[in-house]
Order: sequence, then structure tokens, then C-alpha cells
Amino acid sequence: MYQPSETLRLQEATRQLLSQPVITPQQIPLLRDVLRFHEYRYYILNDPLLADPEFDALFSTLVKLEKEDPSCITADSPTQRVAKGLTASFPTVTHMVPMLSLDNSYNAEDLRDFDRKARELSGLDTIEYCVEPKFDGAGISIIFEDDRFIRGATRGDGIEGEDITINLKQIRSIPLTAKFSAYGIKQVEIRGEVMMTKESFRRYNNQLVAQNLPPLANPRNAAAGALRLKDPNEVAKRSLEAFLYHVSDVITVNGQHSPAVLHTHAGTLDLLWELGLRSPYKEKKRCANIDEVIRYCQEYEQKRDDLPYEIDGMVVKVNDIALHDKLGMTTHHPRWAIAYKFKARQATSRLRNVEFQVGRTGSVTPVAKIEPVAIGGVTVASVSLHNEDFIRERDIRIGDQVLVERAGDVIPYIVKALTDVRTGTEQPIAFPKNCPACQDELVRPQEEAVWRCINLNCPAQVVERIIHFTSKDAMDIRGLGEANIRKFVELGFLHDIPGIYQLPYEKIRQLEGFGERSIQNLHDAIEKSKTQPLHRLMNAMGIRYVGETTAKALANHVEYLLEYASKEKEDLLTIEDVGVKVAESIYQFFHNPDTIQMLQHLESLGVNLRNIRQQATSEGSLNGLTFLFTGTLSLLKRSEAEGLVEQNGGKILGGVSTKLNYLIVGEDAGSKLEKARKIGTIRILSEQEFLDLIPKK
Repeated sequence: MYQPSETLRLQEATRQLLSQPVITPQQIPLLRDVLRFHEYRYYILNDPLLADPEFDALFSTLVKLEKEDPSCITADSPTQRVAKGLTASFPTVTHMVPMLSLDNSYNAEDLRDFDRKARELSGLDTIEYCVEPKFDGAGISIIFEDDRFIRGATRGDGIEGEDITINLKQIRSIPLTAKFSAYGIKQVEIRGEVMMTKESFRRYNNQLVAQNLPPLANPRNAAAGALRLKDPNEVAKRSLEAFLYHVSDVITVNGQHSPAVLHTHAGTLDLLWELGLRSPYKEKKRCANIDEVIRYCQEYEQKRDDLPYEIDGMVVKVNDIALHDKLGMTTHHPRWAIAYKFKARQATSRLRNVEFQVGRTGSVTPVAKIEPVAIGGVTVASVSLHNEDFIRERDIRIGDQVLVERAGDVIPYIVKALTDVRTGTEQPIAFPKNCPACQDELVRPQEEAVWRCINLNCPAQVVERIIHFTSKDAMDIRGLGEANIRKFVELGFLHDIPGIYQLPYEKIRQLEGFGERSIQNLHDAIEKSKTQPLHRLMNAMGIRYVGETTAKALANHVEYLLEYASKEKEDLLTIEDVGVKVAESIYQFFHNPDTIQMLQHLESLGVNLRNIRQQATSEGSLNGLTFLFTGTLSLLKRSEAEGLVEQNGGKILGGVSTKLNYLIVGEDAGSKLEKARKIGTIRILSEQEFLDLIPKK
């Protein structure tokens, strides 16, 4: 529909409108063109060039301008209809009741204003609401008749949609039959949302990347695109789910009155759940007033990252269905419902430059420097590009407009480059052949996606290794944090890990902020670290693929750390939790002369390299038992839980195998749980059930 030149013109117009502090009435025609273009990209192509909050901002501006001057409203304005989403691929059907959009709110003041208007129109002092998550998926409408699922359609233009019944039948959460007749209902039209869980979306994108296909931008796009696939078998592969949250029309048997359960929105959700349809029955909350609504919305925003699916806000609905008709609707949205939108998760920006950073293990990571943009309440200016393959697969170039995503506290992520709006001035990103810090030639190990600097004396690696060495889970040197390490390196006080034990305290004493007490505390912490158990030193070495659990296994396998200098890979493979890749990494580390020299230097400075074994207690309640933890624990830190196992004679394993006795499962457990279930002999416990195994003191 839109030629490349028109696409480029409208995208540039979009950037212009978004950057303006004020959009003038004279720009209304351009604003309408821009909105229609982005509706087409969003609903038809499932390939948006604009983040949802940015579209909402432009749409709200048009609503405001037309409200200020109603004479400028045209019949084809985006505010006068729901965005059209029809293609020629599926037959068109008419909805029993139009599917309208929801008005948006972004703060408590907007919600209070919505409540004020609802109370004024209804004549009531207080209104009860029902609040539920606003699912980030693709809208659908389904019809049951005589207890059978007979038709399903896309949202379309709100009046008509595409008949996608055969595809919706692939979604297991939509039953083919439901006993509506038990409530005197002959025909019912239900609204809902089709979506992919975060885990299903991750797995599907991994499959696409493995096939050298571009990954999808977000779960909503993946779900919306699936609904229009011509092969139902392909639809089934996407593991779609459907939440059904609104009964829009009911035809009862012999024209009798609607059942009482449908007199409230909360009752409707209860009924759908009872009949076997996936409604937000558990997620909903009845709120006596708008203050309760605001509290619930704010509470839910805090836990959105813990949900298995994406939501972008909450939907607030007047609970009394009888009030819906009284409150009525505009041409765009009902007056009895409003969406409370969470802070933006995506935004568009421009990639200005790429910097290359060297990590502790020598990995070189490209970091995109973008025009600062607010996402999720945080201003983002730097985004990791991970590795060279990531850049090549997504064809990301300097100068590109890019779609950036940020979920909770996760590092920002570039979803894709907006290739349709390139001007020809964009430049490919040139990955360096030499280390940015020391200029040594970079190498890319076989079967790895990362380029590395293998110079152990590379200054960038040295700093990162010292930071890791002193960290809490390694040698735990309090007072020698990252800021002080970087300062000491910059001043020439610290050059390598052994230098930690040779710091020039007299020079440090002359620095601002270092008094006698802080100097003494730093000295004591460094001296204390010399006696740390061997497994902490093993972890502090920063050997690739060796974390806390594997470090303990390695430490328990020897009496003296330098024994590893004479071990072959075959010897390493006999150690618990050590596979081929880990064995190769350990072998290379301990057969590097620089490593041996460093460890000998540390030993000469008083650092313990020997395994001081604690006498095992024969009374330990977990003697001989093996444990593994997965997911997020709520009562203990992971390290505390593992400590309880070891204190009571148990052993921590690094992975799921037939040797594992207990898998302790927290929230958002991953593939380890699935693997344990397949093995069948592993006992799976909750965190509380695990604590019940520990003797009470």
C-alpha cells in the first residue's frame, strides 16, 4: 500500500511531530496521515515502526485538537473509527456488537477524572469497579451457539473482522464446547486477547534465529501474525493462549432475562472461568472506589515482570453492567471503561555510534550509543549489541532508526532496525580486528559468537578481573569496591591481582576520603581474604564457565590448587559438574604460565592455596543427599539456601542429572524443572518444603 518513498516521508514526519513541543492545528492533516500509516504497519503488516506509547501520544494530540475545534473533524479521521485490520486472506464477518478501543490514562489524576465523569453521568456518589490486566496481545471476538464454539474473528475495524475460526481452534485455552445452556444462554459473543507467553516467545524466536530468519519484535506481533497464517498447523506451533475477558452480547433461550451472574463484570469473568474459558478470574479485583483502583494498578505495575505473559497496563471497568448503557460510549471508546497504561517498554531512537568494550574474560562487546530516550521511567542512551552475529543478523547500521525495548531492570535491547525508513546515509558497523584496549589481535574461538582478546595483561581485562576477584561471592574484600579499584589503577597504585596485597597504604592515606579508620578497615579486609577457603579463590580466578557451584566441586577435588597444573582434560572430566567445554576452559587456564606465576605470587604473599577441609558431621540430616535450586526463592537468598544444605551434610550439584535427589523450585522455574520431571526419580520441593527438611535449632 505504501511505497518506500512514502514510508520514508511519513516516518520522518513522525519524528518531526514527536520532537515538537506543540503540534499546531495546521498540522492536523499531516498528523492524520501519520496515524493512518502507523495503523497499517501495526494492524496489517504486524511490523510497527513506532512504539505504542509514541502512537498513543500522537493519537491523544489529535483527539485534543479536534475537541478544541470540532469543525475540523472529518469522517475518515482515525479518531472516528477503530484502526482497520482487514486483509484479503480471510472472509469478512460482522461483529454482533462493535469492538471499540479503550480510552487511555497514564496516572492517578487521569483515573480520578474518569471516575468523576462516570459519577456525574450516573448520578452516583460512588462507583464499584472491576480491574484486570491489560493483556498485550491481538484482540479477538468469538461466538458460542448451543454450547459450541462456532466462529472466531479478528478485531478488524471494530465493525467487521476476519473469520479466523480454524486458526483459533488451534488454541487449547479456547474450548470447542462450553455449557452456556445451563444458564439459559443460546448464543454469546465474547471478547478476548490472543498472546504468547514470554517463554513461548523466547523459544519461538530462538527457532527463527537458528533458521537464519529475523526474530519477531515482541509477543504481540508473534500472536497477531499467527492468527493470519493460512496453515493451522503452523498456528499450533506458536503455543498461543487466549484470555477471554468480556461478554459483549447474549441471546437467551426463549428471550428470557440474562442470568444474574452476568449483571456484573466480575460475575461475567467468574462465569467464563467456571465454564472452562481462560478469563482473568484470578487476576481481577473488585474495587469499592477509585482509590482502591489506583492502589491495585500501582501494585500490579510493580509485579508485571514476574508474570509469565506481557501486560502493558490495567483495564478499569464499571462493575455494574446496567450502568454501561447509562454511561454510553463515544465513537471511539466506551465511557464505562478505561485503560491505565504502564510506563513505556519500547521507544524508537537513532543509533549514533558504536563503542567496543573489553570484559573480564577478554570478550569484546559492541555497545550502541543512541539518542537518549525515556523507556520504563529510565533514560536510555547505551544499549548492548551483544556480538558481531547479533549485528549482522539484524542488519543494524550506524544512523539507523531502531526500536529499543526495556523490561523492568533488564538491560535495554535493540529489537530491530527500521530498515524501511533508511535514507542511504547509514553505515555498516565495522567490528575491530584488534583489541580496543591493548591493540593485540582478536581471536574468535571455534563455535563461539564472541571475539576475544587473549592478552592476560590487557589493561581493560585486568581491571575487570580485579573487580571480580574482590567481589562478595569471591574473596569478599570489603572497602575495595569498583570505584576504588578504578581509582587505584588510574593512579598507578594497582596493576594486577597480586597488587591487591601490596597496596601502597602511605600513598592512599594522602587521598581525600581515606582516613586512618578506612585505611585500617581496608587493610584488615585484605588480610582476612588471605584465609578464605579454596573454593572462594577458585571462583575469584574468573575461569570461564566456572561459577560458585563448580568452584566448590573443583576445590574439593584437590588438596593444593596448583595440582591442576598437572591434570589432563580426562582427569577434569571425572569431576562432578565438569563437562567437555568446562574441562577445556579449566585446562587452558591452569596450563597458562602467566596463571601459574600469578598463583605462586599470591601464595608468596600469604594467600591460601590449600584445601582446609572441615570435618564432616555424621549427624547431618542431609548426609549423602544432593540438591539443586531453580527459580527465584522468596524466603532465602540462593547462597543462604545452599549454605543450609552444606551445613547439614548435603551436597549442591550444578545441573539436573540422575544423581540429583532434590530439586527446590522457586518462582519462574525454568528448564531444570521440566528436565527433572522427565527423569522422574527426582523429588521436587517448594522452598517451604525444603526448609521443613532442615532441623530447627
